[in-house]
Amino acid sequence: MAKQKAEAKTNAMRILDGSGIAYTTMSYECKEFEDGAHVADELGLSHEKVYKTLVCKGSGKGYFVFVIPIDAELDLKKAAKSVGEKSVEMIHVKDIKDVTGYIRGGCTSIGMKKDYPVRINETAKALEDMYVSAGKVGCQINIAPDDLKTAARAEWADIIRS
Repeated sequence: MAKQKAEAKTNAMRILDGSGIAYTTMSYECKEFEDGAHVADELGLSHEKVYKTLVCKGSGKGYFVFVIPIDAELDLKKAAKSVGEKSVEMIHVKDIKDVTGYIRGGCTSIGMKKDYPVRINETAKALEDMYVSAGKVGCQINIAPDDLKTAARAEWADIIRS
């Protein structure tokens, strides 16, 4: 009898498993980077439940992580205020892997190379569950917002443009 190949766990999944936090995964075929809206459509998910992870550098040279709805735009002034910085700016795509350990399209707020301050947009609080990258392109984690907040050591904040 052939053994079934186990799904390769990402760092984020290992952290969730080790913390006893419940989650499920959804996979999709992906040959190159796809934005969150395309991923949501491909998986048949409501755009309101799918969030993207953005990484910024502060004026003090520290890094910060922001988790926002896929159809929203990060408000850089609100984001900076939420982490006590004068200003923040998005890091360059080429720097994502060096800073986070993840690649573009597979970046998640759980299990980055270092513990950066994380802010999750407060709209997630109203959701029963949400989807974020599992830490690799082609895989999403379905998780309760409070559980993501716990796993990412995050805080809620109003960080999107109105």
